Amino acid sequence: MSTHPFLGLAPLSAVRFASIEDRVARLLRTTQDVVIMQGEALLPLEGAIRATAGPGTTALNVVTGPYGQTFGDWLRDCGATVIDLAVPFHTAATAGRIREAFAAHPEIDFVSLVHAEAATGNTNPVAEIGEAVRAQGALFYLDAVASIGAEPVLPDAWGVDLCVIGAQKAMGGPAGVSAVSVSERAWARMAANPRAPRRSYLSLLDWKQRWIDGGRTALPHAPAQLEMLALEACVERIEAVGLETVTARHAAAAAAVRAGALALGGGLEPYVHDAAQAAPVATTLRAPSGTVASELVARALAVDPALPLAAGGGALAKEMIRVNHYGPDATRGVVRASLTALGTALAERGLPVDVQEALRAADHGWR
Repeated sequence: MSTHPFLGLAPLSAVRFASIEDRVARLLRTTQDVVIMQGEALLPLEGAIRATAGPGTTALNVVTGPYGQTFGDWLRDCGATVIDLAVPFHTAATAGRIREAFAAHPEIDFVSLVHAEAATGNTNPVAEIGEAVRAQGALFYLDAVASIGAEPVLPDAWGVDLCVIGAQKAMGGPAGVSAVSVSERAWARMAANPRAPRRSYLSLLDWKQRWIDGGRTALPHAPAQLEMLALEACVERIEAVGLETVTARHAAAAAAVRAGALALGGGLEPYVHDAAQAAPVATTLRAPSGTVASELVARALAVDPALPLAAGGGALAKEMIRVNHYGPDATRGVVRASLTALGTALAERGLPVDVQEALRAADHGWR
């Protein structure tokens, strides 16, 4: 019987598992405990909220895209009192808005925020917001799934108590494994929460009690070898070239797409108005008046089905085009091909475009 590299893998040892956690911690520049969870990032995202929120919690939930809306639903389901701070999707949250919310609701003791919303193309100033959250004394929960690898993610420096990451976007890794860094304050909040999941796949406390407190010598269950090995390889690749090099490549891709889209013409324009508030992991574009974004994307993908183009989700499918230039797609070639395909789609609608000028602007933006 022939062998296959994905089959017949030996079980992953506790030592190997712990070493991968340590490498992820170094990637985050954190001294907090890092727990690698055996599922897509929704697992620790939900687990962290259910572990730390309950009927006595008053949460400020910052909504800059669909994931913020989901976090509000989870918090309410936990029994928390939720104050939603909705920010228009074409912009970003500010520390000033956060402080205003604290002044109006001094009882807030939990803040949930998405760092970069790949779905809407904005990114939030976590360092400044973190200062406001520290002054309030609230627990700070951050979704950094899309931002890790595309821009700095520094939970210790920013005062983040729960920082969730996934490898499937800018890190260029697998989707089936994720991680969360947990501060001592967050562990204490979980231990004091009678509703925190225990003896559950969602439970972070189980990982602490059965894994961390035992010196990380015995895994609580068999880990997913393929995903863990892929995560290890992904981190090794980032270490080899340097995290700063990886983030710079994403920033260059974002700048190139934005510049190229503005030069392309046809009424295409950036969805996020201010470039400083645009996420380096993905660029969102507003479809020209009289067109439907999902139809333009479908035509562009007919030119090249491998391009990382998508329409916005839900109601945004009519107006938003996403260029998901992350991981292996954060390259000059992908940017140029995406702009060319979008130019073709717009030209077929009778709109005046200049693809060559767009490519020149993209090349200049990349530099």
